[in-house]
Amino acid sequence: MKAVILAGGLGTRLSEETTVRPKPMVEIGGRPILWHIMKIYSAHGINDFIVCLGYRGNVIKEYFKNYFMYMSDVTFDLRENRVEIHNARAEPWRVTLVDTGEASMTGGRIKRVLPYLRGDDAFCLTYGDGVGNIDITATIALHKREGRLATMTATQPAGRFGALRIEGNQVKAFKEKIHGDGGWINGGFFVLSPQIGEYIDGDSTVWEDAPIERLVADDQMSVYQHNGFWHPMDTIRDRAHLEGLWASGKAPWRIWEC
Repeated sequence: MKAVILAGGLGTRLSEETTVRPKPMVEIGGRPILWHIMKIYSAHGINDFIVCLGYRGNVIKEYFKNYFMYMSDVTFDLRENRVEIHNARAEPWRVTLVDTGEASMTGGRIKRVLPYLRGDDAFCLTYGDGVGNIDITATIALHKREGRLATMTATQPAGRFGALRIEGNQVKAFKEKIHGDGGWINGGFFVLSPQIGEYIDGDSTVWEDAPIERLVADDQMSVYQHNGFWHPMDTIRDRAHLEGLWASGKAPWRIWEC
């Protein structure tokens, strides 16, 4: 199965980082968050990726073009005009980079890459700016079992602020950053049939609007409830949080061995 990653947006809420590179190339622990997302999928045996490019897509192309260089020790022999790569380390990935238009919306980007999925029964889809210890294998199994055109991963994000229980003028209980308020949101990890293209009109279509609404109305959207860790990288504060988790050696989304 292939995984499609939406990596073409402007990332305006992270403008401190995205003036010179697309958001998926903002680094966590010295690696682009795009790399982290691909490692999550790879841990579940998915190594064939289609990346939807848009804003500064050339940066992503350059990264994969020089992937061996980034991941290995290198000797530059300037006198002999020779490059020697040592301890070459590379993932077992096949990566197709598709220019889906700088101004295309998420639905338009998905529709543009459907020709690369011809003949496939289903594919995975996610955004290039969120990580979690999602059980990709379980989402695929649920999708196949339910038999609908689309499966969405739902999650309950941690509350941003602590919660108080007050009686009169006294605080009786305090819990920092409670796990959500009972509401479920779109966690951004989908399993889809290529037939969902029939629900997308063109480049200006936002996947999260009419297509999903119509799939729900047609009883074609299943849900996988994820109770583990999930976190987007929308702001500098989000990036700092993820960086701190990675630096601690306890990043919950690191589900791979090496």
